[in-house]
Amino acid sequence: MLFCLPWCVDFVQVQSTVYANSMFTRSALLTALRRSGRLPACNDGFRSAGKCRTFLNIFRNLRPTSEPPPALNDNDLFHPFSKSPFPAVRARGETIQSLALCPVCTSESKHTGGSPSRVKYECPDCGWPSHCSEEHWEVDEEHKKYCSRLREVNEDEHDLRRGRKMREFHLPGPQAYEEAISFANWDLFWYTRGFPSMDTERSRRHATKLLTYPLTIGSVLHQNSGLTLNNRRVTPEGSRSLAALRTTLHVPPGAPDTEEAGAAKPQIRVFILGARAESSLPPHVWEQLCMLFPSCHLHLFFIGPQVSLPKPADEAVAQDTKSSASSTTEQREECKESPPLYVPNIYQPPAPKPIARLKRTRSSVQLYGFPSYTVPYTPQLTVTGIQANYSEVHGQFEETFDPYTDAFFLFSPGFGFPSMTSVSESNGIPLLQIASPTEWGPVIPALLASRCSIFVTGFSPEDMERDIRSLGITPNVAGEFEWVINPGINIFGSEKWEVADFDPRVMVKANWGLWAIRGKGRQIRKW
Repeated sequence: MLFCLPWCVDFVQVQSTVYANSMFTRSALLTALRRSGRLPACNDGFRSAGKCRTFLNIFRNLRPTSEPPPALNDNDLFHPFSKSPFPAVRARGETIQSLALCPVCTSESKHTGGSPSRVKYECPDCGWPSHCSEEHWEVDEEHKKYCSRLREVNEDEHDLRRGRKMREFHLPGPQAYEEAISFANWDLFWYTRGFPSMDTERSRRHATKLLTYPLTIGSVLHQNSGLTLNNRRVTPEGSRSLAALRTTLHVPPGAPDTEEAGAAKPQIRVFILGARAESSLPPHVWEQLCMLFPSCHLHLFFIGPQVSLPKPADEAVAQDTKSSASSTTEQREECKESPPLYVPNIYQPPAPKPIARLKRTRSSVQLYGFPSYTVPYTPQLTVTGIQANYSEVHGQFEETFDPYTDAFFLFSPGFGFPSMTSVSESNGIPLLQIASPTEWGPVIPALLASRCSIFVTGFSPEDMERDIRSLGITPNVAGEFEWVINPGINIFGSEKWEVADFDPRVMVKANWGLWAIRGKGRQIRKW
């Protein structure tokens, strides 16, 4: 029932007894409940007036609570960044003006040798700071090619903040074991999993951005995955690696895939290396993985210098005490949106803001030696975050890796980008990140030695090509791996454009592509 009335259950029990014995009338039943204290007694004055509140009209005066109207309606989502009603959007516009250069000035400076100006003029069609002046905006024909995408992102950002009920973020519960899940595309997955209907393209973009990280993992590891030998996305070596993982993730054919069936199974560990924004997703979003694999216990490890950590315990307790002791007026003032400090999405952003501290969150500093936490969120899902480079904690896991229970996921790691901290000793040219001793240099050979599958995503075709080419020229990596999944489009990539603050012309989609490798096997013959 919708209301927790302590006497409702007793009323149903008494009523069933009365109807079964056919001995009491309705008035006698109500009298018995009033005498027992399970139903409020009627005032004598109101009883004589015939206004006694009986069970039949108990919900008559209750009115459903109405949700506050959103700050913007559907036809008022477009606003220039400088005139946005939301402080976060205005702050982002100021950040872009301080970082981005005018594209027209940049092209002219190549011939004249002058320094380009910062963007100050906001395009009236997309609302983004795009040029240094209106004159340069008018002569730039290239801007029209991507202006519609920028306007789309502008409206999406305002839609997320306007305060409407986000139906696309309502996630379904457990899947019945006799209901199969399709991983053919987003639409079939939402339908077979029972998600709310995505009626608009904007709803699709919001939902895919939220779910792309857990669904990329789930769609690769699940036995109903669309990546197969038939479509040549999975190699023969990869089919053996995936089969090893799936023997642990699923139950034998014919057995019900339920939580009880996995009582004797080993734990599945998924290491997400170089984690950034994905580490700040709420645990109930990652719980969707448990709905795909009901019979296994998942342990997610977020490892990287930019992993989000929960708020300190004393700070969380202080906030709870303050909120419980404050008045209603003070609570409303605290709930008002304050101008947030926007973090630009530049090359190396700082660690994200602290995430909410859950009830069962505990510190793991003594276990790993670095700022870390562990949350046993459900009996099937445990989340651990370690704010450190993976090379610093590899020794604690090195002897425990098993291709049947462990897998690595690297979301847009940037192997082929030049390092910001390491240069070549011979010519002084910056090393690639995959060869940098302070970044991925010592990590990838260690992962290949474990023989576990390494799944990598890219945010564009150029990004994937750049990362894959770097594999063939890096010492201790070139010739030491074999393909598990051939490079290609990731069906469960995000459909929302992500715009770079340092140049609004740069737009990508998270987890656009996917490929995977593992350490090369060695066959030993005895003579």
